[in-house]
Amino acid sequence: MSRLGKAIGRNCTLAGGLLVLVGLGCASPIRRIPETIPPLPAQEVARELDMVTLPEYTLAPPDQLIIESARLAPKAPYTISPLDILQIIAANTQANEPIAGPYQVSLDGTVTLGPTSGSVKVVDMTLDEAAVAIDEQLSKTLADPAQSAVTLFELAGVQQVAGDHLIGPDGTVTLGSYGTVYVTGMTTAEAAEAIEEHLRQFVEDASVSVTVAGYNSQGYYVMLQGAGFGDRLVRIPSTGNETVMDALAQVQGLSQLSSKRIWIARPSRQGQGIDQILPVNWYEIAHGGGTSTNYQVLPGDRIFIAEDRLIAVGSFVNKIVTPIENLFGFTLLGTQTIQTVNRFPNGAPPGNVL
Repeated sequence: MSRLGKAIGRNCTLAGGLLVLVGLGCASPIRRIPETIPPLPAQEVARELDMVTLPEYTLAPPDQLIIESARLAPKAPYTISPLDILQIIAANTQANEPIAGPYQVSLDGTVTLGPTSGSVKVVDMTLDEAAVAIDEQLSKTLADPAQSAVTLFELAGVQQVAGDHLIGPDGTVTLGSYGTVYVTGMTTAEAAEAIEEHLRQFVEDASVSVTVAGYNSQGYYVMLQGAGFGDRLVRIPSTGNETVMDALAQVQGLSQLSSKRIWIARPSRQGQGIDQILPVNWYEIAHGGGTSTNYQVLPGDRIFIAEDRLIAVGSFVNKIVTPIENLFGFTLLGTQTIQTVNRFPNGAPPGNVL
């Protein structure tokens, strides 16, 4: 058989193999998605123009909380601690160095009254004892005896309680030297009550408020099938007011690998019925302004965007054919090298181009 005949035979065999591979690619190796999605259950489903209010939010890691302290009354008799803020008012002081306002107790337990008046140690003293100590310090620089009044402006503990707090993996928030409080599974009102009850171990009375700054524990998922190039999964925090279009906007819409087959897989609690499958009509939503399938997205939902099957088949065939093409290329190169060596065992004649 001539070389041309052999080449045609090899090409026909390769073409036949490709046809077989394409046929296989359309069958089992490609992840198959049913053409018809099972019907959704009969219960009503929230949509764009008929949205529902979600149940009261319950806290969980890693939610971000803001705790505001309305009142923390210390137990009597109170002794001053580092980082407390004292309100100090002293009479008969120098005109250029008045002492009237809040002063914070430093970490070494002293209060700095001014460049001339100096510092005085007040830690572990009662407020009356601190006033006497301040008078004694001022008498060193003042001709007339000073008369000081000291009150508690802000507890050091308030600075530890108030502010942003992240719920840790163990379900607690940390309140500095006051320890930790378990808040997972509680509403914000219940968490405030738990924190107040915990703080009453250290203070006479406590009143706090709790709000959620970051809804991090509840979210939904958008899954984009990758047509053989790797699937993409995006988790989006849930605020309770998103629709399908809002979710797709978060992932910059459909990719070149995506088809228009979209649905929501909504899980149900174990033993409480089957999961919901909510098919989405993308053309109706995006092109016609329809709202019937622009469902409200709930925490835990999975929005699945199926791949384009033609691209998926092409990707599968490419994965199979590329190694074969590489093998044929190496074989052809080896064959040409052997033929060249056999034709010119002593090397190519000078001036000849192979």
